[in-house]
Amino acid sequence: MSIVDFIGVASGVGAQDHGCEDGPEALHAICVKSHLCDNQVTWLTTLYPPQAQDDLHTIQLLCHSLAGQVQRSIEASHRFAVFSGDHSSAVGIWSGARETLAEQESLGLIWIDAHMDSHRPETSPSGAYHGMPLACLLGHGPAELTAINYPAPVLLPQNVVLVGIRSYEAEEHALLSRLGVHIYYIEEIRERGLAVVMREAHGRVTQQSRQFGISIDLDAIDPGDAPGVGSPELGGIHGDELIAALAMVADDERLLGIEVSEYNPSHDIEQKTAQLALALANTIVR
Repeated sequence: MSIVDFIGVASGVGAQDHGCEDGPEALHAICVKSHLCDNQVTWLTTLYPPQAQDDLHTIQLLCHSLAGQVQRSIEASHRFAVFSGDHSSAVGIWSGARETLAEQESLGLIWIDAHMDSHRPETSPSGAYHGMPLACLLGHGPAELTAINYPAPVLLPQNVVLVGIRSYEAEEHALLSRLGVHIYYIEEIRERGLAVVMREAHGRVTQQSRQFGISIDLDAIDPGDAPGVGSPELGGIHGDELIAALAMVADDERLLGIEVSEYNPSHDIEQKTAQLALALANTIVR
C-alpha cells in the first residue's frame, strides 16, 4: 500500500485568468467533505504565492518552496498528487522530483495537455508564464525558472512525451521539434485510441529513466467533461478514457507522482471538473 500526499498550490499568478488560484482549496473542501483523505491519502499542505517584486519572482519563490515539498514527500517514500493552480507550478514540481535522483539518472515525464506550454518570453503572444513551464524544464526560458532546485535542464528531451496536443503556436512547435520531443496529437489519439498511446508514451519515458511522473492540464480533456478550466479547447480527451489510461500505468512502481493543474471553479458546472480532477489523482493510490 502506498501513502499519497495531496499538495495544493493556490496560485494563478502565471495565468491570464487567475480563477485557477481558487481550485486547490475548492478541491480540498471536497476531499474533507467526502472523506477522500484517509490513512492512505493525506492533504499535506496548500502553498500560497509569496509577496514578491514581480510575477516572475513570485513564481520562482513559489516553485522553490514547492520543489522542496515534493522532494520531502518522495524521500519519505510517499507518492504525491499536486493540485496546482496555473501550470507554471510544474517547474517546481518536477525540479523537486529530479533532485531526488542521482546525478547520472534521468526523470521521465508524460505531459498531458491541450497546449505545448513551450513558449519562451520572447515568443509568447500573451507573456503568461503558464505557457512556458515545459520549455523551462527543458532548459529554455528565464534563468529564474530553468534551475529552481536543480541545474538546467531538469528534463532531457528524449525522456518527455506530450499527449493530447491540439492548440499551439509555431514557435513552440519549432523548439520541441528541434529538441526531438515526441508529441502525440489529438488526431493520433482518435485514430489509435488513448490506451494504446499511453502504453507507448509510458514505454518512451521509462526507456532511459529511473523514475517518471505525469503532468495533467485539465484542458487536455474535452470541455464537455471538464468545463472548469481557464483555457478550454474543443475536441479533447474524454475524462473516463483518461482515468482508465492513467490506472493502466499507475501500477508501475517507478511512478513518483502526478500533477493536476488549471482547475478553475468559477467555470465549473455542478463540480463536474472537480470530481474528475480528484478521480484522476486517485488513480495513483494503490
